[in-house]
Amino acid sequence: MGYCDYLKALMRPLGVYDLSPGSLSGSELEALGSGLDTLSSQMAYAEQESSLATAEGEGLDRMEALFARTPVHYSTELRRAAIAALLRIDGSCFTLGAINDTLSGCGVKAVVQEKEKFGYVRVIFPNVAGIPEGFEQIRDIILDIIPCHLEVEFYFRYLTWAECEAYPYTWAIIHEREYTWYEFELAV
Repeated sequence: MGYCDYLKALMRPLGVYDLSPGSLSGSELEALGSGLDTLSSQMAYAEQESSLATAEGEGLDRMEALFARTPVHYSTELRRAAIAALLRIDGSCFTLGAINDTLSGCGVKAVVQEKEKFGYVRVIFPNVAGIPEGFEQIRDIILDIIPCHLEVEFYFRYLTWAECEAYPYTWAIIHEREYTWYEFELAV
């Protein structure tokens, strides 16, 4: 039921108005109802886009504009999770667990580990061989999240000689599979 029907139902008990289609009173209520229907749909859209839980387009774009960098995202749900992770950052978010939660919430598949030396951390990329795709953007996001007083080392996974010997890789296998040197390094 639209607002036109609602207004007519509200006025009908008075019995003094001609509410039939085409009558002056009926036409006036139809115009008012149409305006209220338009306003109602615009308000519903504004309400949807103003909440992180329901925003899909413009609302997410406007929330992402609040941050220095756009989070890595692939879907609406991941965009929402990334924005929520960035909004959770506050003065108590400098623990290792909080930093890793924020990174994963931003869609960055990386883990920060403390190193033996004080003030140094290592960023690893689990289940990724070599340098991850889009590393420049990922690096910038990570460096924005990790406190600036920490020295950050990025660690990339490549095949080691010990793994070659344990496999055991032979030059015949390498030539048979027609690896380039780069492909061989990533054959983890």
